[in-house]
Amino acid sequence: MEKKKQNPHGGASTISKSPQSSCLLLLSIIFTATVSSSAVVSDVSGFDYADALSKSLLYFESQRSGRLPYNQRVAWRDHSGLTDGLEQGVDLVGGYYDAGDHVKFGLPMAFTVTMLSWGVIEYGDQIASAGEFEHALEAIKWGTDYFIKSHTSPNVLWAEVGDGDTDHYCWQRPEDMTTCRHAYKIDENNPGSDLAGETAAAMAAASIVFRKANPHYSHLLLHHAQQLFDFGDKYRGRYDASVDVVKSYYASVSGYMDELLWGAMWLYKATDNDKYLNYFIQNADSFGGIGWAITEFSWDVKYAGLQIMASKLLMEEKHKQHRHILEQYRSKAEHYLCSCLNKNNNSNVDRTPAGLLYVRQWNNMQYVSTAAFLLTVYSDFLRSSNQKLHCHGDGAAAVDHQEILNFARSQVEYILGSNPMNTSYLVGYGSKYPNRVHHRGASIVSYRENKGFIGCTQGYDNWYSREDPNPNVVVGALVGGPDCQDNFMDQRDNYMQTEACTYNTAPLVGVFAKLLQLEEESKSLIASY
Repeated sequence: MEKKKQNPHGGASTISKSPQSSCLLLLSIIFTATVSSSAVVSDVSGFDYADALSKSLLYFESQRSGRLPYNQRVAWRDHSGLTDGLEQGVDLVGGYYDAGDHVKFGLPMAFTVTMLSWGVIEYGDQIASAGEFEHALEAIKWGTDYFIKSHTSPNVLWAEVGDGDTDHYCWQRPEDMTTCRHAYKIDENNPGSDLAGETAAAMAAASIVFRKANPHYSHLLLHHAQQLFDFGDKYRGRYDASVDVVKSYYASVSGYMDELLWGAMWLYKATDNDKYLNYFIQNADSFGGIGWAITEFSWDVKYAGLQIMASKLLMEEKHKQHRHILEQYRSKAEHYLCSCLNKNNNSNVDRTPAGLLYVRQWNNMQYVSTAAFLLTVYSDFLRSSNQKLHCHGDGAAAVDHQEILNFARSQVEYILGSNPMNTSYLVGYGSKYPNRVHHRGASIVSYRENKGFIGCTQGYDNWYSREDPNPNVVVGALVGGPDCQDNFMDQRDNYMQTEACTYNTAPLVGVFAKLLQLEEESKSLIASY
């Protein structure tokens, strides 16, 4: 993403109990009825969740770095970054470009893979029913294959390829790249517990996904995850203190304690080893797991996701001895959920006039997609356990699973076009969507169509300032989205709103699959009458 100020990708500038927005809070959500185990609806959503799901997975093929496979579906892309790591004597070919530029940033890439994997773990059957399971596995594996390469020894992890400053000086297709491809690593002398912890989480989560489909690969991922977690825990420190070039792009403002707890949680889920359970129980207080009440979940701040996962452990008898700590995790999880639902006192997430959650102006949609995912997952948890959410706002009543799911759906419907701009913020979905996405490869004629070299500044001279729509459509990309008043300008230089990131789309994969299932159930019920 483009660098114009410190930490532009929208990580936490502070961790506090209040959101970072100046917009007025206007409660104008119109909840859409959905099918539940106890209700039958009389209408069906006008949204095509099957199409949204398919396109969201296609997006990751647009972001691929390296040698593209024979079954590559995004035809306007070609091979790129084929010498990554060569300067350092290591093979770092592959992985994902995070956004509209060509740096490979390890922390957001790992979070992307964690969220894709979590979506498959929760909603794999629904994804398979839609015929998209193999595409989901391919999207995850493209990332984990790169992480395996990047983890060259137990205490070495390559953190980044390229740097934002030199990369952003050029406007080129990835296939023409002439920018510096220097690689940066963390090791015993240059620690990065946050990066190691998140990459461990990604590989542990992915190991669960591949357990049946590819047991050998699953075991390999788990081996790397365990080594990375041990490395991050033994040699503690923030990765942005070791990799200085990342500070203006993906600074770890929240520190590394959330990633270590998060990594331990995913390793416990993958191994059932009490070593990891004891880690996030014993460190719950000192590492902030039961201390921070957070109103965002992002590539930087993992507490809300961790707290949701810990809450679900309360349903298992074997965790009874840790109930006191797990209940505290749940209390913080519910603070996050209630803040999204506007049911806390003085610490709710702001909303736009049309009801979109609004955290901050730069790439706000990332917070919307993660919120929609966590709300959907927790709604399922409450339904299966026959419980309700208890918020602490003035006059707040217990919230049932259906109300939570309805709100998550309202956020997704806003993304897909039910908003004042009548625009789908998921590129390629619907009849109107952003046509000038801030994306180098999409904004320049396809390399496969015209292999003539386009130099570093040629792209700025000949393509960047064009008012025409991009020649290539980044299908499935979720752009940064509207401002606090629901306004959106579809301009290539409006990077706060028109740039998309992999971690924006990743959480939506599972949510689309869940909503598609509900839609199919609704249609079946209506047809039966």
